[in-house]
Amino acid sequence: MGQKVHPTGFRIGITEDWRSRWFAPKAAFAEFLIEDQKIRGLVFSRLNETAPYAGCSSVEIERTRNEVKVALATARPGMVIGPKGAEVDKLKEALEELIDRKVSVNIKEIKNPDLDAKLISLDVAAQLKRRSSFRRVMKMRADAAMAAGAKGVKIICKGRLGGAEMSRTEMQKRGSIPLQTLQAHVDYGFTTSNTTYGSIGVRVWLYKGRYDEEVDAPVEGPQRRAPGARRRY
Repeated sequence: MGQKVHPTGFRIGITEDWRSRWFAPKAAFAEFLIEDQKIRGLVFSRLNETAPYAGCSSVEIERTRNEVKVALATARPGMVIGPKGAEVDKLKEALEELIDRKVSVNIKEIKNPDLDAKLISLDVAAQLKRRSSFRRVMKMRADAAMAAGAKGVKIICKGRLGGAEMSRTEMQKRGSIPLQTLQAHVDYGFTTSNTTYGSIGVRVWLYKGRYDEEVDAPVEGPQRRAPGARRRY
């Protein structure tokens, strides 16, 4: 039996911040939790599964007494905002109708889409839907992530790849992915590609480096390891 842990959930509260930030009494907790799921489902379906495909990576939710604040991270903020803010107003109205609360929408731009695991998985899934060669697509995306500055990337596709009768798993890996190191910034993204011959799951792990690299003082000279000590990754 596989013992796999979500890389983001593993680091929540230690090196990663929560994606939903609010406090609720016990009676309202379940209602707010379901509302968060509905908000994320609506946003991802409108921005990632229907044209013009804005490429939304994450949805962060904060709640005040009178308002729900939704922050979207996207590679194409112009697509989300629309001409004169028309599209973002439609999205806001749809969210308010969905949860019957006042909603404010804030949009953050992702500067480098090649360093976002969710966007990589969305791109691979979209190309698989267009019947592109899965090996070529996975190799190109992995190489692009490494060229953009990633220290490691792993892409796994699982399902009826190429329309084969029997499902199988294919993987492309570059660099290192230290999954058990809490100080390692590992981004994870998952997308399902609904092709004509079945669903294909696309998972992406992206290692961006350690969280504390920016504040560490440079080490003078080469470091020596003790005899028999194992190298840490």
